[in-house]
Amino acid sequence: MAERLDSYISKMFEEISRSKIQDLIKRGAVQVNGAPKKPSYILKEDDKVELSGITAEMHETEIFPEDIALNIVYEDENMLVVNKPSGMLTHPTAAEAEGTLVNALLFKYGSGLSDVNGKVRSGIVHRLDRNTSGLLMIAKNNKAHEFLAQQIKDRKVVKKYRAIAKGGFREDEFEINLPIGRHPKQPHKMAVVEDGRESVTRVKVLKHFKNAAYLELNLITGRTHQIRVHLSHCKHPVYNDDLYGSGRGKVKTDGQALQSFYLRFTKPFGDEIIELQIEPDEKIRKVLSYMERL
Repeated sequence: MAERLDSYISKMFEEISRSKIQDLIKRGAVQVNGAPKKPSYILKEDDKVELSGITAEMHETEIFPEDIALNIVYEDENMLVVNKPSGMLTHPTAAEAEGTLVNALLFKYGSGLSDVNGKVRSGIVHRLDRNTSGLLMIAKNNKAHEFLAQQIKDRKVVKKYRAIAKGGFREDEFEINLPIGRHPKQPHKMAVVEDGRESVTRVKVLKHFKNAAYLELNLITGRTHQIRVHLSHCKHPVYNDDLYGSGRGKVKTDGQALQSFYLRFTKPFGDEIIELQIEPDEKIRKVLSYMERL
């Protein structure tokens, strides 16, 4: 296996920071072959890793507002759209309750957010993975939340992503229609499985590179890790996506080169169409610059 214990556990629990994982390991929350180990312990092929200790750490934690800058792309009386940076959790988890988008939203808006999904997900209509940056809709009240959630359910919200994926692509445009569910052997991951939920991703190649491509992806459905799972299954994992088989490329970035860059939706309680688009983030620009020099 030849991998550090803390690195291995971090891939299993993307929602928990690396430093928190290391702290849990040091406190004996993770055991290897029935015994505690250091975070730097190098795993061997037949090692048995037990994670029950992490579960014991996961209890409800009070959520505190934090003065964290928000990049607001759009706002009206019922909602806003923020550009979430890579590295930030969308909402707190039982293991990590600080530094998330919700902490920042609570500081700025207080009780002026929807609570359909409880305080821990105040205002959150949909989410992005920690290391995926980009546009997220936030509801200021429950009626707006329900209005926006229904649009997503009816597939009337257009969500587009940028990604850099490995491998050569034969087609410039194609659709991936493969069901996604929990991985049968690695429950921290999702996978293409026969009894999974319908999952559809439309792919457009914007630029071909040597053994890679710059992609625009249109999410027709919104399953957990959908783009990452679909591309990995097709042997085109997202650049620097450790969890789904890409490994680390020569260009170092904080996680996968994936960005939610475009949203199109109907403004709550009316017919006005809101269309938003942002520029490529630092990760996308950095990897593109490298690819263009090859």
